[in-house]
Amino acid sequence: MDGSVMNEQVFTPDEAHQRDFRDALGRFATGVTVVTTHGPDGPVGITANSFAALSLDPALVMWAPGRFSRRFDVFEQAAHFAIHVMADDQLEVARHFARDGFDFSLPGIEPGLGDAPMLPGCLARFECARHAVYPGGDHAIVVGEVLRVATRDGAGLSFFGGAYGAIG
Repeated sequence: MDGSVMNEQVFTPDEAHQRDFRDALGRFATGVTVVTTHGPDGPVGITANSFAALSLDPALVMWAPGRFSRRFDVFEQAAHFAIHVMADDQLEVARHFARDGFDFSLPGIEPGLGDAPMLPGCLARFECARHAVYPGGDHAIVVGEVLRVATRDGAGLSFFGGAYGAIG
């Protein structure tokens, strides 16, 4: 064997390879979050897997909403938002906010800091104030200063190769 990987595809991430690039990114397993805020017209939520810790001091996290989303402007301008790390038994909640970010007719939702809706039962919840927003191509990089955290034990909801699964 010459050291090459069988069936390896090598490409430049250009316009002709957008689907290939997206599929390659999907090879990185992530957790699943739902980000919520209270916009000018009421509560808004979106399912996202583009979440990461950024800094411990100060306490900062980041996520990246897509500019193609109808909800983008609300999140780009939000003064406060909450990032909910979904548990493995919250698949339907994640799917709900992937489909419709304006329907908050779910049980147990209460207002948090800045009136951002708080979803119950999550593994972790980060209530944030907008720290900065940076351009990120067809997304924006939203950095939040974490003001309050809630956690619980359990297994996490994951996303890999276009499918949901469990972590832990």
